[in-house]
Amino acid sequence: MQILSVLIGLVCAVLLVPGLIPLFGWLQWAVLAGCVLGIIFGSFCQRKIGLTINITVALVAALRLFLGGGVV
Repeated sequence: MQILSVLIGLVCAVLLVPGLIPLFGWLQWAVLAGCVLGIIFGSFCQRKIGLTINITVALVAALRLFLGGGVV
């Protein structure tokens, strides 16, 4: 579960970078959905590195959506 959570977090982090470019804000919604899945997997593990990665990526994606007007 830990490896899966870390892999999901890293994939979401890679997808987060192009999503910061204007007009690619729709990509942030996919990143948030992936991060939620990674948070679920990471919460069952003893070591919390995957959980930390996913929470950090989700916060950055949510902040970008909030500043861009994507969150109503």
